[in-house]
Amino acid sequence: MFLVLISCARTPGTSSNSGTVAKAEDFSVYRPKFPAPPTEPAGNTKPTAEPTVLVTPTNHVNNRVLALLDTMANANKAIKYASGYRILAYTGTERKTAMDMRRAIIERIPDERDYLQYRQPTFRLKVGDYLTRLEAQQVLSRIRDITPNALIVTDQINVNR
Repeated sequence: MFLVLISCARTPGTSSNSGTVAKAEDFSVYRPKFPAPPTEPAGNTKPTAEPTVLVTPTNHVNNRVLALLDTMANANKAIKYASGYRILAYTGTERKTAMDMRRAIIERIPDERDYLQYRQPTFRLKVGDYLTRLEAQQVLSRIRDITPNALIVTDQINVNR
């Protein structure tokens, strides 16, 4: 107990300079000097600036802007693939199980596209083309009872269907 009390006691400070005091230099001659801003009397409470009037734009979409927007739209139509997400519903070696799983998923969500891949010796069933993980998660929750081991995987997805 005595050792704990001693370890908490204040120790005398040590000084690296042996009694010499550093001389403080005056740098005020080198500092830039700025004039003081004018002060107004405290009784003046009127606003100095006039309220701004909002101006509604006219002719803000002209022919040049329309041409640029059309160019961008055509460039976006040309994009066919993007990085996105798919649901990996089945991975295994049994073709019949993969086809049964595919049939059950198509019955549950008929508007989603399925991708059945075979790389010897494994069948992989992927479902959907989702740009965000949240979209994929919503569909996964709808088919979770059919495919309890399904995962969301990143994949190259088809943008334009």
